[in-house]
Amino acid sequence: MSEVMLEIKDLVKVYGSGRNASRAVDGISLSIPKGSFYGLLGPNGAGKSTTIHCITGIAKPTSGQILIDGVDVVKEYKAARRLVGLSPQEFNVDIFSTTEQLMDFMGGYYGIPKAKREQRVNELIKRFDLEKHRKVKFQRLSGGLKRRAMLGRALVHTPDLLILDEPTAGVDVEQRRDLWQYLKELNESGKTIILTSHYLEEIQYLCNEIAIINNGKIVAEGTKEEFMRDGKSVEETYLEITRKEKTQ
Repeated sequence: MSEVMLEIKDLVKVYGSGRNASRAVDGISLSIPKGSFYGLLGPNGAGKSTTIHCITGIAKPTSGQILIDGVDVVKEYKAARRLVGLSPQEFNVDIFSTTEQLMDFMGGYYGIPKAKREQRVNELIKRFDLEKHRKVKFQRLSGGLKRRAMLGRALVHTPDLLILDEPTAGVDVEQRRDLWQYLKELNESGKTIILTSHYLEEIQYLCNEIAIINNGKIVAEGTKEEFMRDGKSVEETYLEITRKEKTQ
């Protein structure tokens, strides 16, 4: 078994063709060890979401290779997809489904038997304090409850790699802290997590490794300690790097 959970080799993603072609990702390479809590940062339009879409099979790479625990996401799509859970920034769900239905449907998608699926859904509903809301339609939930339901849906098939795209957007401070604690527990239990967030405090608190994407390229990568040299915060270092990129 590989000690690397996610390996990206020279990933390129081009949308369109000819004069209308747009290179959203331009030769990204990353190697993320198992057990990492990895922060993926960058301005809007930098290529973060496209990279995530390529990892999860939503988009097909133009060139390059992506391996999840050694499994090629293009050649072995089904096997690779079972290894990853995604909690996207957008609420891409049936808003008329209840909290428990959303998790149950996802468990069914992954072929989890009914009895085991019910047990897993109950575990997640309890863990995210959603008991009072399990029969409530998604559209009627508060922003924080929606985020918890999305995270539960991403975890229902017990993936080895969890990708969180702005998981606390619109969540109040207390609920955000609760989610942080749960994510730390998940990571400490061995789960590999990739986090994108515009809350740099969140990245600094949770992540042990960080990369910055800008204009479809990796422009900085290192440990959190390296990003915080000379008493700087992650946010200060991030702003220095991205502002420098703008002037080049």
